[in-house]
Amino acid sequence: MVNSRGEVVGVNTATTPSAQGLCFSIAIDTAKRVASQILQHGKVRRSYIGIGGQDIDLPRNLVRHFQLPAEKAVFVTAVEEGSPSRRAGLKDGDVIVALDGHPVSGMDDLHRLLTEERVEVESVFTVIRRSEKLDLRIVPMEFPRRLLKPG
Repeated sequence: MVNSRGEVVGVNTATTPSAQGLCFSIAIDTAKRVASQILQHGKVRRSYIGIGGQDIDLPRNLVRHFQLPAEKAVFVTAVEEGSPSRRAGLKDGDVIVALDGHPVSGMDDLHRLLTEERVEVESVFTVIRRSEKLDLRIVPMEFPRRLLKPG
């Protein structure tokens, strides 16, 4: 995919011919990062902390009380047995509000922040647990291939 100046801005991943040429693509920055990782490691490396979560809106009084930078966060719905998060003490019901000082406003933010550079590097997750604000040190691991299920 190119823009009006002839610059590559994306890579097409799927086309729907019956939709008058409608295409789905990934951004060029993502394509460059993926290509670089494949050339460097032979695969795409991703950080893994072993949680299930959902985006939530935080109550205003909680945001004010803890002076949080965002009004959204990640509610932890599950912590996998034996995962980096479980070993660090993260629990179901915790609310992740920041990662190394960067606000986490949802699962998309968390995925963006959990880059390949964080594999085996201690990271500070700021969480709200009941009425406490805690900093948990989690060492993400490389996403285990055993979790991928053939589709």
